[in-house]
Amino acid sequence: MQHTTMQLSAMPATVVVFGGSGFIGSHLVARLSAAGMRVIVPTRRYERTKHLIFLPRVEVVQADIADNSVLRGLLQRADAAINLVGVLHSRRAMPYGEQFRRAHVELPRRIVAACADAGVKRYLHMSALGAAADGPSMYQRSKADGEIAARSAPTVAATIFRPSVVFGPGDAFLNTFARLQKYLPFIPLAGADTDFQPIYVGDVAQAFVNALGELKTRHQVYHLGGPQIYSLAELVRLAGRYSGHPRPVFALPDALARLQAGFFELLPGDPVISRDNLDSMKVDNVVDPAIQATTAQALGIKLTPLEAVAPHYLTPAARMDDFRARAGR
Repeated sequence: MQHTTMQLSAMPATVVVFGGSGFIGSHLVARLSAAGMRVIVPTRRYERTKHLIFLPRVEVVQADIADNSVLRGLLQRADAAINLVGVLHSRRAMPYGEQFRRAHVELPRRIVAACADAGVKRYLHMSALGAAADGPSMYQRSKADGEIAARSAPTVAATIFRPSVVFGPGDAFLNTFARLQKYLPFIPLAGADTDFQPIYVGDVAQAFVNALGELKTRHQVYHLGGPQIYSLAELVRLAGRYSGHPRPVFALPDALARLQAGFFELLPGDPVISRDNLDSMKVDNVVDPAIQATTAQALGIKLTPLEAVAPHYLTPAARMDDFRARAGR
């Protein structure tokens, strides 16, 4: 995968990455390290972040970011902060539940306040395509309020990113549908006709790196989508085909889809799909074609097609190699 590197004029020396041990965060931390930056990754559970400690100039710090004094201490050593923290599910409430409020609204407000106290002037914030104060889902409404929180300190210049669904090795999207098709004879699919514009995780990571070093990206909102639009049903079929377990896909009517999602919410762990996820899928998750100035291409990214990457990590052999790598074998 090739990326066009922008002429970077203001690359910071030290960056704190909140959520740096996750799927997108791990890719981003590696890109920041390769760009020569010192990266601090706070984590509550050190063992979840061990895969990052071998990267040059990366420091993993065990820290409780629920403590404002800890936030300030982390940022005293930084020139910029990046926040990737997000959750997909929350208890139901209006305008959104407690988990969404804490992760998507309160945390960015607290990080930005700590940036202001520490004299950190750059903040990059992960939002989501479809974020809207009047959005149909709690997730979308909380993401919109998170964007307001990201801009809440006048001395801290925020850059906001709104990606569509992100794919790549270790994703929880295509991998989930590949795994389901291994065990189920067919896939009953809610939101089958909803359109998505999936973007490669490496392209998202590079967009953050490029924006971090370019002053003109301050106070901007970037919409990140891949080179092609697919319906959810098309993406599920691709996941099945690439993983070697193609199954028939049957679109569920709305009433049955909500019944299915309600049942999943009652099961232990994170649901495969929730009623709030269904609410999000009432609107297509694609970049408005009228937007030109604030897209991945404007950040110098040559977009990577899904078909160029997904077959390589969804094949049974690739999935076994990934399992062995995670197990340290």
